[in-house]
Amino acid sequence: MDVLAAINGNVNTIGYGLAAIGPGIGVALVFAAYIQASARQPESAGYNRTWLVLGFALVEALALFGLVLAFAVS
Repeated sequence: MDVLAAINGNVNTIGYGLAAIGPGIGVALVFAAYIQASARQPESAGYNRTWLVLGFALVEALALFGLVLAFAVS
């Protein structure tokens, strides 16, 4: 019987790789919204920067939770 591809490793790594797409898109949306808001109203850039950092931290926390769960489940 022919084997087309040998699967080595764990399925969790594939799951985390797919789950990392979400935070990547989330970070892009957060920064795009900040750039758009700052371009529309430059005087509010300082106020929007705090929301930028908060949004970035929350999205990256989701990515770290996914990484931890990928190692915890395996």
